[in-house]
Amino acid sequence: MCLLALAYKVHPDYPLIVVANRDEFYARPTQDAHFWSAHPTVLAGRDLEAGGTWFGVSRAGRWATVTNFREGRLAPAPHSRGELPLGFLAGDESPADYSRRMLTHGDDFNGFNLLTGTRGELVYASNRQATLRSLPPGVYTLSNDFLDTPWPKAELARRELLRVLQAAPALDTADLLGVLASRHVFPDHELPATGIGQEMERTLSPPFIVTPAYGTRCTTALLMSRGGEIVFEEQNYLRGEPAGESLRYRFTIDAT
Repeated sequence: MCLLALAYKVHPDYPLIVVANRDEFYARPTQDAHFWSAHPTVLAGRDLEAGGTWFGVSRAGRWATVTNFREGRLAPAPHSRGELPLGFLAGDESPADYSRRMLTHGDDFNGFNLLTGTRGELVYASNRQATLRSLPPGVYTLSNDFLDTPWPKAELARRELLRVLQAAPALDTADLLGVLASRHVFPDHELPATGIGQEMERTLSPPFIVTPAYGTRCTTALLMSRGGEIVFEEQNYLRGEPAGESLRYRFTIDAT
């Protein structure tokens, strides 16, 4: 994932509301969201190059996502960041325990931001801070810097999510898929300086990215209701155009 906005315990009917964009090279092989044969309770897309995922939820109500930390070109790390969400989704550790354990192995990964959650807990961790935060109720954004870093596209995502929450009291995932759809390029004076050069900062500044070789590959929306129902919807894209119909899953959290 490269940009997400979430509302945690702020909506009367949905204690968890998430919308996220995954940005990646078009040539990187990917499998759309599905329940994995190796992990039958895990619903997630799959990175067919490294084997992990960027965003997923389980039938137990566990969910996780990861973004990379923008810091210029780095040498490959021993492990893929996509292992981080998958390990949590397929396991049974609490978000805090899992995140704490992953931070002890933080040097095995390039820079990451990790969000892990259950029905009653939400934790943020980054190996570029080496600390974790148990998050209170609120609206949060995450891109390729620390949680709630006010990059222009992250602040636009926050405003758009709040607009949808106020305009659609009977919320549905279809309402969320447009939250991160803006292709607006922000002016140079508003952009961060992350070591990738001004032209690339400009290219990566919109919430929804389209370039000849790299861009937003999918938008994912997740709702978790107070009654334990999960609705998950994913729209895939190729070079800015929808790649087929959206994929939609609905199920109730398995309490066993």
